[in-house]
Amino acid sequence: MTMHRILFTLSSVALLGLAGCASQPAPTAAAKPAETKAAEPVKPALSAEAQAALTAAQADAKAARAKNALWTTAEDALKAAEAAAEKNDSATVLAQSKRASAQVKLGMEQLDYPLVKIGD
Repeated sequence: MTMHRILFTLSSVALLGLAGCASQPAPTAAAKPAETKAAEPVKPALSAEAQAALTAAQADAKAARAKNALWTTAEDALKAAEAAAEKNDSATVLAQSKRASAQVKLGMEQLDYPLVKIGD
């Protein structure tokens, strides 16, 4: 009797194992592109705060350029912010946009300084 139980147990385990393998759905061709899409890294989007700071810096620079008061440091910071925006680097965009706006503000304030005359 023990031999019959052992054979019955082994047969049952084998059938359950085969049934488990047969119940898994075969991957379809449509499932494969989804797997590759999931493997691709998702680019982080530019934050709303960084986008707003960049837009403000661009507007500030345009106004300063119109009055011939755009400093090269402001222009360089704006270019760096725009380059960082292409890479979706929100932290750099935010920092460089704030720097550009601050430099533009100083350039615009410089317009109010009195002219310096040398000599008579």
